[in-house]
Amino acid sequence: MLERKVTKNSALAIFYLLIKISTCASLGQKNSKTGSLALSNSPLTPGIVAGRLPVAALADNFADHTPPLDRHEARVAADRCYFCHDAPCITACPTSIDIPLFIRQIATGTPDAAAKTILAQNILGGMCARVCPTETLCEEACVREAAEGKPVEIGSLQRFATDTLMAKGVHPFTRATPTGRKVAVVGAGPAGLACAHRLAMKGHDVVISDARPKAGGLNEYGIASYKSTNDFAQAEVEWLLQIGGITLHHGKALGRDVQLADLQKDYDAVFLGMGLAGVNALRAGGEEKSNVQNAVDFIATLRQTADKATLPIGRDVVVIGGGMTAVDAAVQSKLLGAENVTIVYRRGQEKMSASGYEQEHATSAGVRIVCNAAPVAVHGDAAVSEVEFAYTEDTANGLTLTAQTFRLKADQVFKAIGQSLTGAPDGLTLSGGKIATDAAGRTSLAGVWAGGDCATGGDDLTVTAVAEGRDAAEDIHAHLSARA
Repeated sequence: MLERKVTKNSALAIFYLLIKISTCASLGQKNSKTGSLALSNSPLTPGIVAGRLPVAALADNFADHTPPLDRHEARVAADRCYFCHDAPCITACPTSIDIPLFIRQIATGTPDAAAKTILAQNILGGMCARVCPTETLCEEACVREAAEGKPVEIGSLQRFATDTLMAKGVHPFTRATPTGRKVAVVGAGPAGLACAHRLAMKGHDVVISDARPKAGGLNEYGIASYKSTNDFAQAEVEWLLQIGGITLHHGKALGRDVQLADLQKDYDAVFLGMGLAGVNALRAGGEEKSNVQNAVDFIATLRQTADKATLPIGRDVVVIGGGMTAVDAAVQSKLLGAENVTIVYRRGQEKMSASGYEQEHATSAGVRIVCNAAPVAVHGDAAVSEVEFAYTEDTANGLTLTAQTFRLKADQVFKAIGQSLTGAPDGLTLSGGKIATDAAGRTSLAGVWAGGDCATGGDDLTVTAVAEGRDAAEDIHAHLSARA
């Protein structure tokens, strides 16, 4: 894996260098009439402004950062697989996809069959191929990774297969005979969609209620734009709904527009997959100042903005946190033209939840990572101008702040220190701030299941949410069948 990472990140470093060169060349543009240079916003413009980079540079920055394999490249990549018996990559996959089988199907020229193998276990296999941290899951477990330091490109091969099938508009599954049973699903994110699709396949009618104007959850609103381009999240949702039997209602939030008690009364079963709406506080004085915002909101806005040139970004951006959200916010700030972007994490770099590859991706983009520091104050008048940090020590008694502090200039701060469950219905048992569930997704309330980020047991990954939604659907189906 080291060889692959070095190759990828060397390419990224060159990519971002070219961006810097094109940016410097565009700081002044000739007036077509006078031939003189007309100054425009640039990475050096003070404050928070839009249009720091030319439109063409922004288009390049937010293009697909991992181009798909073509048919020949896929066959060559597939030929590297040993097709192991008891393959460790299967065990490492949260959805237990039969990876050697689908790669063999690609190698033998049947990518549609490969796609069905993938989608039978992970109905959102197309998105997971784009966003799943394969370098810490299936590819890390690959035998060739252990032997050569260069695993089979499982994620890219999965994308090749699923994209090939979806491009044909083909849905490989058929709906069973209607059972007459109705199931309510709250949340149209990965867990809710996976649960709904599996239940629809079994013949049940499913009604999804989602608080957002679009379905997809974090796939639509919470990942870096360059990881999923060309409105793929919505295309995948529309493709998934081809199974039939699923009704989707937007703008319906649990506790505001939909009540759990009513769902329990009106439906045969309920699945909760509404994710996490709250964002943890910094607990630092001054965090209420303007231009201190949640990283998830910044990413969501960016995802929904077609013209990136209209998005304002600071010259000096500080991102507080150590996970994938922090990396996505920081890298995209840099891609929008911020001059200085710094991620600050309270513990050691080895404890960051963002994968090593994502950390290297961030530094290749020009993002600075500072570890073992925690925010203690946000300085400025009405708006932030600096953030003060104290160095930390990770001791046997927990994390402690030292007396040594430093300040970072910041005209924009993004908080990426985790999310929390808000508005959990009464009667649900919580554990660690999330809905407590058993291995099948059952909650403390009879007839109510939960999965994804709002429930215990997950690790905040799209692929894990899909597995939890799928498995809960199987248990719901077994429960309803037993009552027939």
